[in-house]
Amino acid sequence: MSKLMVNYAKSILERVSFDPILFCKELEKAVKTLLPFELEELAVWFFNFTKEKPELRRCEIYLNV
Repeated sequence: MSKLMVNYAKSILERVSFDPILFCKELEKAVKTLLPFELEELAVWFFNFTKEKPELRRCEIYLNV
């Protein structure tokens, strides 16, 4: 079940990545709902996904890494 929640969060984030403000809001929501081990997976995905998207990198503060 947890893999499903992480994948759901990733799919939402991918869909809203056109808007950095919305992306940050959705990332903040995901951080509040996911378990610690799920957050690790999301953080790895986040840094790979935002490698070429510096406008989204500012949302890193929500990951607390």
